[in-house]
Amino acid sequence: MSTFLLRGVRLPDGTAADLVLADGVVAEITGAGRASTSGAAVVDADGLVALPGLVDLHTHLREPGREDAETVESGTRAAAAGGFTAVHAMANTSPVADTAGVVEQVYRLGQQAGWCDVRPVGAVTVGLQGSRLAELGAMATSTARVRVFSDDGHCVSDPVLMRRALEYVKAFDGVVAQHAQDPRLTEGAQMNEGEVSAVLGLTGWPAVAEEAVIARDVLLAAHVGSRVHVCHVSTAGSVEIVRLAKQRGLPVTAEATPHHLLLTEEEVRSYDPVYKVNPPLRTAADVQALREAVADGTVDVIATDHAPHPTEAKDCEWAAAAMGMTGLETALAVVQQTLVDTGMLDWAGVASRMSSAPARIGRLDDPALGGFAHGRGLVVGAPAHVTLHDPAAPWTVDPAAQQTSGRNTPFRGHRLPGRVVATFLRGRPTVLDGRPLPLDAAPGVST
Repeated sequence: MSTFLLRGVRLPDGTAADLVLADGVVAEITGAGRASTSGAAVVDADGLVALPGLVDLHTHLREPGREDAETVESGTRAAAAGGFTAVHAMANTSPVADTAGVVEQVYRLGQQAGWCDVRPVGAVTVGLQGSRLAELGAMATSTARVRVFSDDGHCVSDPVLMRRALEYVKAFDGVVAQHAQDPRLTEGAQMNEGEVSAVLGLTGWPAVAEEAVIARDVLLAAHVGSRVHVCHVSTAGSVEIVRLAKQRGLPVTAEATPHHLLLTEEEVRSYDPVYKVNPPLRTAADVQALREAVADGTVDVIATDHAPHPTEAKDCEWAAAAMGMTGLETALAVVQQTLVDTGMLDWAGVASRMSSAPARIGRLDDPALGGFAHGRGLVVGAPAHVTLHDPAAPWTVDPAAQQTSGRNTPFRGHRLPGRVVATFLRGRPTVLDGRPLPLDAAPGVST
C-alpha cells in the first residue's frame, strides 16, 4: 500500500499541517513542511481544506433494477468525485431492499465497485407498501449490517406500523429514517403550496403535510424511547418541531439537502422538470430557516438525496416528470456557497454535518459493524478517509462532465465556488486532481 504525504493542508480548525497516510490510516500529523517525504507520494495541498471523508446518509444508487438511471459503480464513482468515502444506499430499488438477500447484494456490489463504502438502507415495510414490516432483524444481522431503515419516497403513514418499527429497531440500536409526507394532504401535489403554485396552476404541496408527520413521529419516538431520523427537512415549521424535540432531549435527528439550502420555489416558474423534487423546493424564508438550523445544529446532517433519472423521465412535461435531483458531485460546493462563504458555518462544522454526524447516525463509526469506521476525524490512527477541497477553485456545472449516469442536476450552468481535488479511501486515492483514478492505480510520484 502506498504512502501519501499531503503537504500544507488546512485542517478543519484552520491550522496548516502535513498529513501522512500510510497502511490505511492517518500515520502522522505535523506542522506544515515538517513531515518527511522519504518514500511517499507527495500531494501539494497548499491552500486545500482537508476534511474527513464525507458520508452521505441518503443516496439513491438505483441498482438492482433501475440500471438505466444509475448503477452502484457509477453512483459510487460520482460519490468519490464529490468527496464521499461512504454512502447509505436507499431501499427503493427493484426488487425493494426489504430482505437480507437484497441488502447483501447491494453491499457486495459496493465492495466490487470499490469507489467508496456502501451501507444499504433497509425498507421499513414490505415492498414499501406500508402494510406490514419488512425483515428488519434479518437485515440487521446480515453481512450488510443494516442500521438505517426507510421507506423513502413513501411515508410510513400508519402510526401503529411506525410505532412497531421503532420498537423493533431499538433492540439493535437501529434508526427509522422517515420520509415525512402525509399522503392524503399531498395527493396530486406538484410543488410547494403558496402564491407561486396558485399563479402557475399547479396543485400545492402544503408545509403542514411534512410537519404533521414529524410531530407525530417525535411523540412516538419519545413514547418508545427509540431513534427516529427525519429525511430531507424542507420547511421552517419542521425545523421548529425538531428544535423543540431536541430541547426536550428526545432521540431525534434530521437532515437537509444542498438543493433545499440554495434553491426556492421561484425556480419552478420555468416549468423545467429538473426542479421537480420531493419534498418540493420551498420559500426563501424556509431556505433561510434551514440554513440557520444547520448552522446551530438543529439539523444534524447535510445529505444529498442524490436521485438520478434517465433522460426521458425528466425531458417531458412537468406533470409527467419524475421527482428528484442528482447531488453527490455538487454537494460540498453548494454547502460552501450557502453556509461557509456566508459565514454561517466553518469547515469544522462542515466536517461535523457531512462526516461525523451521518456516520454516527448510520453507525458507520463502529468498526464492529462491517469494518467501515468512518466519521472519526483527522486524527493519528484513524482510518485514512480524507477529502481535499479547494475553496478557491470556482467551476461551472456541466451535467455531461459528471460521473453519475443521471443528468438531472438542478445546478446545470451554475458557477459554484470550490471543487473536490482528491479523495482517499483507507489511504488509497480514488480521486486525484479532480479526476477519478483507475482503482488499481498507485501513484508514486509528486503531483
